[in-house]
Amino acid sequence: MADLGVRAGDTVLFVWAQPSAPAALKQYAEELGAAVGAHGRVSVENMERLLLSSHSASTFDWVLSSLLADSSSVHTLETLAEMARLLKPGGKIVLDEAVTGAETQSVRTAEKLTSALKLSGFMSVTEVSKAELSPEALSSLRTVTSYQGNTLSRLRISASKPNYEVGASSQIKLSFGKKTPKPAEKPALDPNTVKMWTLSANDMNDDDVDMVDSDALLDEDDLKKPDPASLRAPSCGEGAEKKKKACKNCTCGLAEELDQESKGQQKTDLPKSACGSCYLGDAFRCASCPYLGMPAFKPGQKIVLDNTSLTDA
Repeated sequence: MADLGVRAGDTVLFVWAQPSAPAALKQYAEELGAAVGAHGRVSVENMERLLLSSHSASTFDWVLSSLLADSSSVHTLETLAEMARLLKPGGKIVLDEAVTGAETQSVRTAEKLTSALKLSGFMSVTEVSKAELSPEALSSLRTVTSYQGNTLSRLRISASKPNYEVGASSQIKLSFGKKTPKPAEKPALDPNTVKMWTLSANDMNDDDVDMVDSDALLDEDDLKKPDPASLRAPSCGEGAEKKKKACKNCTCGLAEELDQESKGQQKTDLPKSACGSCYLGDAFRCASCPYLGMPAFKPGQKIVLDNTSLTDA
């Protein structure tokens, strides 16, 4: 049993199929009992009665099925599922089954047998060996399946049950919140570099250290007041044919200059008085004063004369 991996203390379920010689069946069971020792246990079940057995779930470390040379059987999906139920998590199964090169209704191919094991809940399905069927096994298989071909071979496959029970569940914590990225770690500074750019108190008091005067960095041209014309934008107020217009948010002084020119133009447009007393009223006006008959006004206030007054004058 060393080639199968059965060790002392293991619990083994040995499944046999008809026809099997009683002497061979007894000898194989005794060999299994010797391999597991006094602390192990071997249970023998017939393939047709396995679904009616009263074994509890997760009882056996090993399931060995149809390993006798003179027997051969087809493992149904129900039988494989029952074997998976009886195995402990992480337990192993080793079985022999006749396969054919071309799929038929009664005999499966090696690929179909592998797929049946996976569908029954097994994993790590591996082909161990492949050999010819014995005459006894071939005769038994033809009797059961009515298969008459000559392309049969005996395939031994091993598989294992996952490390959890069939139908087991576990809570998974999912976080859909926005994860805050971790701040990037600052690269480590070279101690020599840090020392190079560090000034100590002794360095500042050292007479050999040359300090640069900030005033020496400016020459005479830097101290001159710039010409306002040079501060204007290249296209600011240019063009003799165009009217001067300051830019929005003007900072070169053109807006203030145009404002002063506008105020000066308004002053020149005001009517001039020869005597300088026209604004006081008719008592102080000349006989030919254009403001005669008009009310008094403030000095510099622009007075608009209507057409009637101009005609009468």
